[in-house]
Amino acid sequence: MPASPDNPAPAPRTVATRPFQGQRPGTSGLRKKTRVFMQPGYLENFTQSVFDAIGGLAGRVLVLGGDGRFFNAAAIQVILRMAAANGAARVIVGQGGILSTPAASNLIRLHGADGGIILSASHNPGGEDQDFGMKFNGLNGGPAPEAVTEAIHARSLEIDAYRTLDSADLDLSALGRRQLGATEVEIIDPVADYAALMERLFDFDAIRALFAGGFTMRFDAMHAVTGPYAREIFERRLGAAPGSVVNAVPLPDFGGGHPDPNPVWARGLFDLMMGAEAPDFGAASDGDGDRNMIMGRGVYVTPSDSLAVLAANAALAPGYAAGIRGIARSMPTSRAADRVAAARGVGMYETPTGWKFFGNLLDAGRVTICGEESAGTGSDHVREKDGLWAVLLWLNILAARREPVAAIMAAHWAEYGRDYYSRHDYEAVAADRAEALIARLRELLPALPGQEFAGLRVESADDFAYHDPVDGSTSAHQGIRVMFTDGSRVVLRLSGTGTEGATLRVYLERHAVPGDDHGLAPETALAPVIAAAEALALIRDHTGRDRPDVTT
Repeated sequence: MPASPDNPAPAPRTVATRPFQGQRPGTSGLRKKTRVFMQPGYLENFTQSVFDAIGGLAGRVLVLGGDGRFFNAAAIQVILRMAAANGAARVIVGQGGILSTPAASNLIRLHGADGGIILSASHNPGGEDQDFGMKFNGLNGGPAPEAVTEAIHARSLEIDAYRTLDSADLDLSALGRRQLGATEVEIIDPVADYAALMERLFDFDAIRALFAGGFTMRFDAMHAVTGPYAREIFERRLGAAPGSVVNAVPLPDFGGGHPDPNPVWARGLFDLMMGAEAPDFGAASDGDGDRNMIMGRGVYVTPSDSLAVLAANAALAPGYAAGIRGIARSMPTSRAADRVAAARGVGMYETPTGWKFFGNLLDAGRVTICGEESAGTGSDHVREKDGLWAVLLWLNILAARREPVAAIMAAHWAEYGRDYYSRHDYEAVAADRAEALIARLRELLPALPGQEFAGLRVESADDFAYHDPVDGSTSAHQGIRVMFTDGSRVVLRLSGTGTEGATLRVYLERHAVPGDDHGLAPETALAPVIAAAEALALIRDHTGRDRPDVTT
């Protein structure tokens, strides 16, 4: 109900507070255990720190939504009240508080918003005893750059008050506009604008014809945010058989699962695709819809290979018919995409992990397609990685080439060679022991070239530093890289996406040139590299474990 003399708008109220330690955003915002966010004042402090760090919210337009995990709905109501108290002109919210991360990025760009708040811990588990997250995306639709996240952290250390309204929760279930104080809140269909963008990028007629000809697929939404998007696009608009999308209803705890699209956590899909009753194509996405897993009948496509294949075949889709301007990949991602860029004569950029590092390259028009080994791929259509975009580009390629996934992979390796690749994750390692491993390697770096580990000789080694070619900024200490004389590579880094302890990620890579054997099991092809990584980094000694927790 609009404000009137008989029904005055609630007045903003200032609440005294004290800083919470540890509110430093990582590569994708602030992630903590849900109960940490639920502490009185914790969410409010971080929200006010965001508003203050970006110069205030007065007169500005904000996009707001999340992946539907536990505490999502309650957090959105808190943020809405605070946005109104801080003078926001308008807040655009996904119906029911739901927005995938790429859909939120699209809305920021489509509406010319001043930024957006996305509530998600991405691929981390959800629930009252699991994980929650919050991040701010800027007016280009991409994750806040380091200068902004550092300003947010600095403000969180000195904050002494936040602003809010004393008002009832808004009904987010019905589309339309309503008032919260002097702020207009618009509840929109979370799927419609995103689906319309996908129709402009891809040949939906060709994909519809593919399905009409008997092509089958299975998409596992993992009880996460992409369920409604996938049903609308794959089943309703493209004609995939009803039931092609499974686990399609977003649940606060993701059905008790771990919404990370990889062969470990999407085991049901993996086993189906490797079995006798496999459909032609399989895919999955994660908690907030920005990651993907791609499979064909009897074949798993690594994220690094998927990036390379998508870049090599992008021109088959209408949105990329003119070709691509360049490719960017995170440093730990395999060098398969580099070989495509060299063959195509386009730019190739190696960045730190974190999608925000691609933003400047995309905005400057230097690259068209970007990707990370952690199952994130995307393009210049938004400023986030985009799981359904990757699935749709694969479907467009399959519709154009009329070959199965396995044949497309074999042809790609025959032309470019195969980069055998794997990632070993050691999760929730005691932080001091994980940091000691990295510190030891940093000390060893100058002396490593020429040394031999498990039969592999080191050619070069460094602690990766990125020099942004657009704004000139430098990001140091982004991961240890060790290159061997046979072309193999080991990368070690600590991840910032966990909520307790430290996650040590070890990336292993070996290139088999065209004409070599491309049919080996990755663990067989990489055995010498795995042995060299252990001999070099003493992983067992530092972690106390004789095997990784997750291998992908």
